[in-house]
Amino acid sequence: MRNLITIYSRRGCHLCEVAESTLTQIKQELDFDIDVVLIDGDQELEKLYGHEVPVIHIDGEHHDFYKVDPERFKSSLEKHRQHR
Repeated sequence: MRNLITIYSRRGCHLCEVAESTLTQIKQELDFDIDVVLIDGDQELEKLYGHEVPVIHIDGEHHDFYKVDPERFKSSLEKHRQHR
């Protein structure tokens, strides 16, 4: 079963674009799916993540925000997979 990586993002967010690009580059190697969720206009999501985007979740569990460090992400994904 492939992992689902969710990126909570905003339109025009440079950090969000960089995070999405970073994850897209390692997606095939690590075998996961990406879902980008725009928080613009969603009051609940804006309240939760408005000042922290991009926010990255691995299968619904919070991983990180602002920036994706590929090595840290790989380590977290591996730990997540071991606990499934």
